[in-house]
Amino acid sequence: MPQLPAPAYPAETHARLKADAEAIIARYPDSRSALLPMLHLVQSEEGYVTRTGMAFCAELLGLTTAEVTAVATFYTMYRRKPSGDYQVGVCTNTLCAVMGGDAIFDELKEHLGVGNDETTEDGRITLEHIECNAACDYAPVVMVNWEFFDNQTPDSAKRLVDDLREGRTVEPTRGAPLCTYKETARILAGFPDERPGAVEATGGAGPASLIGLKLAKGELPQQRVVHPRGQDGADAPDATGHAPSPAEHLSSHDAPQQTAPADPENPAGPVTGDGSEEGK
Repeated sequence: MPQLPAPAYPAETHARLKADAEAIIARYPDSRSALLPMLHLVQSEEGYVTRTGMAFCAELLGLTTAEVTAVATFYTMYRRKPSGDYQVGVCTNTLCAVMGGDAIFDELKEHLGVGNDETTEDGRITLEHIECNAACDYAPVVMVNWEFFDNQTPDSAKRLVDDLREGRTVEPTRGAPLCTYKETARILAGFPDERPGAVEATGGAGPASLIGLKLAKGELPQQRVVHPRGQDGADAPDATGHAPSPAEHLSSHDAPQQTAPADPENPAGPVTGDGSEEGK
């Protein structure tokens, strides 16, 4: 049976959201470019993107509801059903998973009594596993409303969700103080975070993530460079006068190549791990 048309927002809500939407649309030369932030705007109203919200976006942008739905269902940051005040995402991509992300996710499911993409009965926590959030230097990582909680363990993650449910103050490892999911959605729509001190508290990449940049800028001591065998410096002695043997090379690309005894170009046989030839 076909769905009935989505109900409209109440007049007061529609007028308020329309004023915000017009401010968003004015940022772009093509109005349809405003769709992503407008979806965050309607998500800030009810905590997820409703059919009413999608119809509202279509109306103001001159799009069909099918076009809006296609975008809203493509991006995972847009919720399609009611969510908790705090979206707790556990990274289960490869590095976080092997560093403990899978264990964290499993223990949180049991601790909260919910599965993936489910919300606790008190409406406080929605739990989900998420894709990489580019914080591999701090694996395993848990995100709460897209703020970072680095280097987590099952126990620290359980304390985190307990504090959120009890209304205790929780500080991210780096970044702005936490706010609710609806408040986060409004900020993602491009409106200023008006909480005192929130902008000043916003953090960036942590020290571990900046090592590569510092090396590139020459701000850290030069690291030892291992030259390929046969090039200048390959077998040069170090500061103590010790010349490294083939087995001491740091890269497997520089290790002695194994060859078969029957190889006519290497009649002496393969090279052993200590750099000598077999049979000698």
